[in-house]
Parts: sequence; structure tokens; C-alpha cells
Amino acid sequence: MTVLLVALGAALGAPLRYLTDRAVQARSDSAFPWGTFTVNICGSALLGFLAALPASSALMALAGTGFCGALTTYSTFGYETLRLVEQGTRLYAILNVSASIVAGLGAAYCGMALAQAVTV
Repeated sequence: MTVLLVALGAALGAPLRYLTDRAVQARSDSAFPWGTFTVNICGSALLGFLAALPASSALMALAGTGFCGALTTYSTFGYETLRLVEQGTRLYAILNVSASIVAGLGAAYCGMALAQAVTV
């Protein structure tokens, strides 16, 4: 049952990642990978929220592992960072790594704080 919940969550998260990434990136003429940055930060916030809830293992399998796992993407983050270096835009590459780590952790913290605030 857990495997099916993860698969269902991933079936929803992956297309949403693609569509969000394309929509955000289409509105930017910058070399910075705003689409991937956006989905990773949103996924971090949602996962932080879910982790702080008194949630069942079924909800975490569906939403945490499946949906958030498919929504966020470390492989694309790594690929795009290396492409920035190859293209000679090292400052963007450094900014992508630094901002992704800081914003991702900050978003997860805010998600956790929000969950704690609404469950009191």
C-alpha cells in the first residue's frame, strides 16, 4: 500500500514540477535557473510543514515522499549548476548553490513553524 501512495504522490508531483519550472523559466530571460529554484523552495516549505504535523505514515508516503520527492529535484539542480559553470557564469552557479541551501532550509523552517502554529 505504501508503494502505491508514493507512486500516486509522485504522479502528481512530477508533472507539477515540469509545468511550474517551464512557467517560471519562461518569464525570465536570466541564465539563473529560476524554475528549479522555485520548485525546490516550495517543496522544502511543504515538506517542512508536513514533517511538523502529527501526520500518519500514509500521508507522509503520499505527500512527503511521493509528491515532494517528485516536485523537488536535486539532479536538475546539480545539472543546471554545472551548466552555469560550463557557460562561464560562475557567479550564478555560486549564487544558485548558496541561495538554494539558505532558502531551502529557511522555507522548511517556515513550513514547520506554520504547521506548529495551526496545530496548537
